[in-house]
Amino acid sequence: MKYINYLLKKKQKKEQITALTAYDHITARILEEAGIDIILVGDSYGMVKLGFDNTLPVTMEQMLTITKAVSTGVKDSIIIADMPFLSFHTNTSDAIKNAGLFLKETKAQGVKIESHKGNLDLIGRVIKADIPVMGHLGLVPQSIYRLGGYKTQGKTAEEALTLISMARQLEDLGCFAIILEGVASEVTQKIAEALRIPIIGIGSGPCDGQILVLDDLLGCNPDINLKHAKKYANLFQITKQAVVNYKKDIVSGKFPDKTHYDRMNKDELNKLQS
Repeated sequence: MKYINYLLKKKQKKEQITALTAYDHITARILEEAGIDIILVGDSYGMVKLGFDNTLPVTMEQMLTITKAVSTGVKDSIIIADMPFLSFHTNTSDAIKNAGLFLKETKAQGVKIESHKGNLDLIGRVIKADIPVMGHLGLVPQSIYRLGGYKTQGKTAEEALTLISMARQLEDLGCFAIILEGVASEVTQKIAEALRIPIIGIGSGPCDGQILVLDDLLGCNPDINLKHAKKYANLFQITKQAVVNYKKDIVSGKFPDKTHYDRMNKDELNKLQS
């Protein structure tokens, strides 16, 4: 079984870290068998699977349930759980309790907390409670209203210096890694070079590793075409065609055939008919 210190060793060896999201047992099993280092149980679940406009409606109960489901499919990959909106915003006690539930009730080895100037002290307190924390800087979806939309961060010198400073602070607090989302690539490179801990990017250019939402990689939603997400399949079309073929076989009488069901043996059938 891999532990989070494995990620630091990969950075030291200049080996790229691979990460993807998962929300269920079979997906987690696929990612593990493919050799993915980190499985992030993301609050992106709300948008990807439930159709919400943003991640804010996702609850702790939902996150615990899907993290447990992911845990049943994983033996070796590192599971990290997202702390959803309002699970850590109200007070330190709630933050520690909720973060601890992921470690206590699932196989998650740590939590990811969307980070900004106002919650750095809280993150430090969670870490002091012996709960590993992955930071998250840049385009932080839970702050979408404050940010004014899904916009690249760090495009001005002032923004860049703020991000670099916050990344250093997260490392000093004890975060084991940081996700940079939607950050200008020059800033990402500076942070990755300056920090000892791994920097994992999404739409932020080359760094110590990359993460994507699996459904974006698979092309599950034809209405979503993101600049940062390379599509490796068109699962929407593949699945749709399979369903169309299924419907055709039912209508034509090809399904089910005798290979798809069992029959009574002759003796029992005779008893039934007598």
